Amino acid sequence: MRLIVLGSGTSFGVPQIGCECRVCRSSDPRDRRSRVAAVVEGDEGGRLLIDTPPELRLQLLSAGIGSLDAVLYTHEHADHLHGIDDLRAISVKQGKLPVYGPEEMLRSVASRFGYIFDASEVYDPATPRPQLELIPLASGVEVKISGMSVLPLELDHGRSKVFGYRIGRLAYLTDVKRVPSAVVERLRGVEVLVLNALFEHPHPAHLSIPEAVEVARAVGAKRTLLTHLTHKFAHAELASRLPAGVEPAYDGLTVLF
Repeated sequence: MRLIVLGSGTSFGVPQIGCECRVCRSSDPRDRRSRVAAVVEGDEGGRLLIDTPPELRLQLLSAGIGSLDAVLYTHEHADHLHGIDDLRAISVKQGKLPVYGPEEMLRSVASRFGYIFDASEVYDPATPRPQLELIPLASGVEVKISGMSVLPLELDHGRSKVFGYRIGRLAYLTDVKRVPSAVVERLRGVEVLVLNALFEHPHPAHLSIPEAVEVARAVGAKRTLLTHLTHKFAHAELASRLPAGVEPAYDGLTVLF
């Protein structure tokens, strides 16, 4: 398998508009964090995209990715969804692209992006729209997608619910506040864990860095990558003080396992 971290930043991104802090002005490319997304490539060649953030076009170009087999959505917040129109370039070449996620979230997406999903709207070939097929998933029910075993797991994101995903030997949990013991048990045996970590102090909708470290210890993956990072932490500084086996992700990071 191969994991490509397309984006590793919060909803503000880093640099943050109007900010002159040392991280936003940093010359370290690992401190430039676009909104969160990832690509997972399976042993049999399948390629899954997780979320469509606003920078999706630039992320896919930077990673050299020109084709996808499916999209997995975690939830409907703008920083994870509003690059959906960039899927046009994929579906124009490949045809209809399957899009998976929580059922309630997909209903909301269909309503908010009527120009894509409302069949009653007259199609104008001069302005092509993404050709997408919405396919709901159920938490705790494993499915095969493009040759990969995908297990959706419902988690709390403050007042919202999100899906984390176990994909074979990888677990990808972003925008979560708690990872209950029952979910930890479903994650046993993963080699790589991607986990959101926001501030040093607690947050009502996200794991803090200390909380994320505790989750990493409970899951026991060989390698845990912290994502959804803010401009409060420089990559090198954060990496220097995290325990062994836990490290900050960065845009463009590729992991083979």
